[in-house]
Amino acid sequence: MQGGAVELAAQTNAVRLDPPPDLVLATDMTNLPAWLALTRGTLPARTRTVLYMHENQLTYPWRPGDKPDLTYAMINWLSQLAADLVVFNSAYHRRSWFGELPNLLKHFPDYNHLELIERVVSRTRVLPVGIDFQEVNRRQEVQGTPLILWNQRWEYDKRPDRFFDLIYRLEETGQEYKLAVAGENFRKIPVEFEEAANRLAHRLEHWGYLPSREAYLALLQKADLVVSTAEHEFFGISILEAVQAGAFPLLPNRLSYPELIPASLHAACLYSDEEDLFAMARRRLEMPRAAPPSLRRAVRERFDWPVVAKAYDQLFAELAVTPSAVRH
Repeated sequence: MQGGAVELAAQTNAVRLDPPPDLVLATDMTNLPAWLALTRGTLPARTRTVLYMHENQLTYPWRPGDKPDLTYAMINWLSQLAADLVVFNSAYHRRSWFGELPNLLKHFPDYNHLELIERVVSRTRVLPVGIDFQEVNRRQEVQGTPLILWNQRWEYDKRPDRFFDLIYRLEETGQEYKLAVAGENFRKIPVEFEEAANRLAHRLEHWGYLPSREAYLALLQKADLVVSTAEHEFFGISILEAVQAGAFPLLPNRLSYPELIPASLHAACLYSDEEDLFAMARRRLEMPRAAPPSLRRAVRERFDWPVVAKAYDQLFAELAVTPSAVRH
């Protein structure tokens, strides 16, 4: 986030932009005002900018003992100020960001510009991430011993401690199940994974990073139950991929998850606390079932790329033609 704008600007300035772009889409990892300043001799002033907030550096739940660097949250805020339009991947993400933003700005004794928050809010939208569901072969029935799936990052914010505590409790019931733990970690792997690899070796169908996209999809098609115990989630791509492949989801009734699941299925798919999760997981192992067709259909109708892309195209076209209608 500190050096990316310099490199991206150098690459932009090295390309002959003929014709120049009508619109630039930048992610939250970009220092947008720095990039715009460094490309001022290349990009015309009329070029519109959209900042897509897939995540943010303000409301990330840091590991106990770690001290957040608020410099990165300020990059997010300055980028929002510079953008013509700010797009969040979920309504929860937008609420949580603007709920915490005043506390960040109040760190400054003067010139904190709190009054600008509402101006930025007025030029925000919510558009989900599109997902390619065409490559997933949807399974209809549970076959054999139920397979529980973890397919999220191996990071503290996904709370693997809660997940494995659930599995250890299920182990004590004597209920038959298999376990697949997919994913990877680019830094320090939480200790919970090492312990679980030893204690649950007799249950493992798969452990670790998969070598290809095809292998990952094949694992999804075997899964009967996908569980999230996350402390932090702004969207949930991996959960939706598993659901579309046939896995029944058990998710916290908070974060972005209530937005992913139709209201009619909240009671079946969303849990309120750890005791509720244990009861629901045990019931799903005793009476396994695939994700309901109505759930998979709802997921496709809302998040499949052909659907989502139309919403992006329409919004971007409106911005490029009538920027004054969005930016105030």
